[in-house]
Amino acid sequence: MKKKIIFAIVSILTAGLIFYLLKPEFLKSPAKSKPQASAQTAAPAHQEHTAESKEPQAQVETQQKEQTEEAPAVEIPLEKQQLLGVKTVAASVKPLQKIIRTVGRIEYDERRLATVNTKIEGWIERLYVNYTGKYVKKGEPLAEIYSPELVATQQEFLNLLKWKQSAISNQQSAIEVMLSKDAEAIIEAAKQRLRLWDINDAQIKKIEEAGKPIRTLTIYSPASGYVVQKTALQGIRVMPGERLFDVADLSRVWIVSDIYEYDVSLIKIGQTAKISLSYFPGREFSSRIDYIYPSLAGESRTAKIRFTIANPGGQLKPQMFTNVEVKINLGNKLSVPESAVIDTGIRQIVYVDKGEGYFEPREVMIGLKAEGMVEVLKGIKAGEKVASSGNFLIDSEAQLKGIKPLGHKH
Repeated sequence: MKKKIIFAIVSILTAGLIFYLLKPEFLKSPAKSKPQASAQTAAPAHQEHTAESKEPQAQVETQQKEQTEEAPAVEIPLEKQQLLGVKTVAASVKPLQKIIRTVGRIEYDERRLATVNTKIEGWIERLYVNYTGKYVKKGEPLAEIYSPELVATQQEFLNLLKWKQSAISNQQSAIEVMLSKDAEAIIEAAKQRLRLWDINDAQIKKIEEAGKPIRTLTIYSPASGYVVQKTALQGIRVMPGERLFDVADLSRVWIVSDIYEYDVSLIKIGQTAKISLSYFPGREFSSRIDYIYPSLAGESRTAKIRFTIANPGGQLKPQMFTNVEVKINLGNKLSVPESAVIDTGIRQIVYVDKGEGYFEPREVMIGLKAEGMVEVLKGIKAGEKVASSGNFLIDSEAQLKGIKPLGHKH
């Protein structure tokens, strides 16, 4: 009896347990269908929202990627910067002035050189200037030349004068009058011939008054200056056109300087230069460029420029060397110290200080260089700070980390 009661209780408990376990399945099955339906209904809307937001998100990612690519930077902590000796300077727009220093050489002013020669054949009988370097004044006698041809021409001139006087004193017929007129024309031709041989009117008059020819022709200096070359010697034979003396006026001299090829474009006629000589310590001369020679020297790749300078005391001697300093104003330029630019041979790089220990490598385009400064044409803006010292060590760190500039940013 007890066994039956226990079995009945166990059966009731088992049935209750089975009912309890099966009850949630029956209760949940109707509610499950609604969420599935709603999920299926909402799926297209979710897909549309995803499609709409996908494009802006891609743009943001692209912009972030571009920003990352545009500004690669190498980190150098402040403590390490001090150890490396890193210094920065701001790029700024300021006037640049380039100073070209070169060497000049004093030369004769070619416009003040005169050559003395003769137009007749003869022999030097007397030499008034018998050494090179002597100072002569304009009109001062240099030498006397004996020429048989000149003497014969003078004798012919004197005979014509006598004929004229005889024709005038014996004018008795028309023929004699015509002969006297012809004599005047022939005499004038003889005078012109003497003038062409550098015999002046005073000497011709002297021949007329003396009634006899002058044995020698005196050669006079055409200008005041120093005899810088002399080929005339006592007793030598000279030919027409042969150079006897060179006379140089040294009251003004030339200074000729060499300018390297890469500086020629900066040189203009009229620019002022300071000229100094080691022979006169503490003394400076000022002059302007008055000529730029049209060709370069092939060996030295230099062009010549010329200055003209006064030399009243004759202290400046030809072939003296001088120091020449030409200052050239380049105008206002965006510039940085020349030490801030790393020239790789292919491109020029600066490291821009971005703050908090970061330096951005930036490729730049440089222009003129002047007195330790360099013009920046492209790559940075005014106010940006660049590393002017220790930048090679920053570049080494960037190379180790594979950080390279992307090109011209501005």
